[in-house]
Amino acid sequence: DAFIEKIPFIIFALLIVPAVIATVKIANTLNEDIVVEPSPEVETYHDDTIAVVKENTYITAPVLDPNASIGKRYYDYLGDEETQEKALVRQEDTYYQNTGIDYVKEDVFDVVSISEGTVILVKDDDLVGKVVQIEHKNGLISIYQSLGEVKVQKGDAVYQGQIIGTSGTNEMDKELGNHLHFEIYENGNSVNPENYINKDYKK
Repeated sequence: DAFIEKIPFIIFALLIVPAVIATVKIANTLNEDIVVEPSPEVETYHDDTIAVVKENTYITAPVLDPNASIGKRYYDYLGDEETQEKALVRQEDTYYQNTGIDYVKEDVFDVVSISEGTVILVKDDDLVGKVVQIEHKNGLISIYQSLGEVKVQKGDAVYQGQIIGTSGTNEMDKELGNHLHFEIYENGNSVNPENYINKDYKK
């Protein structure tokens, strides 16, 4: 009798177990088609098309000594006759237009870089004396001639106001005595340094 009472439970188990097994197999079969993709990585990028704004180049005087004055000015083609005459440089029997300005002082004075840049030339010239050229940003090159002592070398990076040498003499401007001949070139063209000194320059 006990066995007979258990028959309904046995029949139920025989029906349920195969159904559960079939369900698991179906689920496993479905899961085989499921592909879990990894989360996409967030990509960063740099846009090179964004324009870079040029910074201003502030130009200081090439001398810090307030007692060093301008003894000869730049030859200005638009200037009056008297001003132009004073801007001529005499070499023996020949006159040349002054392509820079000349700072004069009886005593030797320090010469400084007008802005940060890189020294691109250091040489000793028989006519204009010791020379230093510095390339700055925004297409400017500063030239320092008639130096007595040079304190930089080609390839040196210099900062604004750094002492690069001292004043001296040369054969070209012998009558000026101790002085600095100073020039500025903008994109290869000689310009009047007085239009740039103590000003912001942006090209």
